[in-house]
Amino acid sequence: MIQLNGTDLSLEEVARAARKLEKVAISEPAQLAVCRARALVDEKCKSGAVVYGLTTGFGKFADKRIENGDTEALQRNLIVSHACGTGDPLPADAVRAVMLLRLNALARGYSGIRLSTMETLLAMLNSGVHPVIPEKGSLGASGDLVPLAHMVLPMIGEGEAEFGGEVLPGAEAMRRAGIPLVKLAAKEGLALINGTQVMTAVGALAVWDALQLLKTADVIAAMTCEAQTCITGAFDARIHALRAHPGQIASAENLRKLLCGSGYCGETVAGKVQDAYSIRCIPQVHGASRDAVFYVRDAVLREINAVTDNPLIFPEDGDVISGGNFHGQPMALAFDFLGIALAELANISERRTERLVNPYLNNGLPAFLTPNGGLNSGFMIAQYAAAALVSENKILAHPASVDSIPSSANQEDHVSMGTIAARKAASILGNASRVLAIELFAAGQAISLAGEDKLAPATKEAFGVLRREVPFIEHDTVMHEQMAKCERIVKSGKLISAAEAVCGELN
Repeated sequence: MIQLNGTDLSLEEVARAARKLEKVAISEPAQLAVCRARALVDEKCKSGAVVYGLTTGFGKFADKRIENGDTEALQRNLIVSHACGTGDPLPADAVRAVMLLRLNALARGYSGIRLSTMETLLAMLNSGVHPVIPEKGSLGASGDLVPLAHMVLPMIGEGEAEFGGEVLPGAEAMRRAGIPLVKLAAKEGLALINGTQVMTAVGALAVWDALQLLKTADVIAAMTCEAQTCITGAFDARIHALRAHPGQIASAENLRKLLCGSGYCGETVAGKVQDAYSIRCIPQVHGASRDAVFYVRDAVLREINAVTDNPLIFPEDGDVISGGNFHGQPMALAFDFLGIALAELANISERRTERLVNPYLNNGLPAFLTPNGGLNSGFMIAQYAAAALVSENKILAHPASVDSIPSSANQEDHVSMGTIAARKAASILGNASRVLAIELFAAGQAISLAGEDKLAPATKEAFGVLRREVPFIEHDTVMHEQMAKCERIVKSGKLISAAEAVCGELN
């Protein structure tokens, strides 16, 4: 059971709630904080104070006074009018992460929502009522208004939600789950949709997967190093200590562990002075991506425990203050950086695949790694596919955060495009996983051609994981099927577990 208090939610807990359907609760201290903030909202409404979002319209309509009798209609209108999403629905794990992060932000007790309304969203999460949230439509300021409005629609009996494997009208999904609908009170619609939780949810899951991919990339690169009889002197700790970048040092240490005991690789290799950059500079490139991913991880950890709506309620002072915590720029820049870092993991991987298949570069192995070239094309087009993916990533890596389009009659005149940045990073992650899967496929073929008897213990275990699911390619076959198996291996974490069982924990 994950206890939400708004301050210490971890990435692992996000992944568990999103993908393993772990149950969630709101801690007792958080419940008290929520109720204190709500009491101040009720007090402000009764006093007739002019407070943005409580007794006024939204955006450019902030100067329009709303009478107390219209506050319920105001909040409902906010949700239905802002539900302007387009495109394919977000996947279920992202939707669950969105719901979790919004609950965690509200649990801090600075948003003014009723506890009962939070409990409705919590019941939906725990019961598997997943709102259908179109992936496109957010400017990333004021937060993720559009997709979060779609999250709220089923709570008020509108929109659509997936429940029990079916996509249903929102009201029907709630009825089947036995969850009563909500009539939103003052501030509640705004409290539910004015935040960065969609960009952060999508990005948080991408970061979680990227942390595993960093280790997997080192394992696959080590297998290629074996096939290319690399010089391990380039991974000497003294070299990397002189530059002092943590990611580079960590990646070099991983390679030393993985290649320890290799009969193919050594501190010196006869007939060779230096390896090509895609081999020799693995720690520098993988390490730079590692440092970038860890920077983004830290930014995401701050954001998933932040309060990002507006206005904010300070019950201890009796104040309601308008600000701009909903602006997604901190996440937009971070997720653009994440996408670039992951694109580079794919770029260097594709170059290593090219060296494996190119008869002028592959250490005397058959052209395109096929024993009977000409009749068979072997891995020729597998490298094409990797090249296409890295080229697509180069387009996707163009930063979203440098763009801004004014909205709400120029009241909201600078926006972050952070949700686009997060979605792009997730797409780049998927492509990078596929490129590394192709390298794994090719490295395994090269090792089989060279002979597995001289492999280091750790790379031999990783090779065994591959061979249990993907055969040596003697004659041309449907390569897509084998590539898909390799992609599943990459995403499963099996390569890491197999290698670590022999060489110890990787960084």
